[in-house]
Amino acid sequence: MNPLYNDMQNNHGGGANGMLQRFQQFRQNFKGNPQEQVQQMLNSGRVSQEQYNRAVQIAQQFQRMFGGRI
Repeated sequence: MNPLYNDMQNNHGGGANGMLQRFQQFRQNFKGNPQEQVQQMLNSGRVSQEQYNRAVQIAQQFQRMFGGRI
């Protein structure tokens, strides 16, 4: 799993500022279609339906925080 996801799950990573910084790094380095990649991970069994659902919730929270601009 990626460090950003681990930070969100474990509440590590320097608090909100650390998580925001890691998110920005992740976003800059990410290549491809995120929805496609997450769906492939779900289909291949790399993530469970529960993990997928949680990731969707977190993404929706980020969208609300950033006004839908992520």
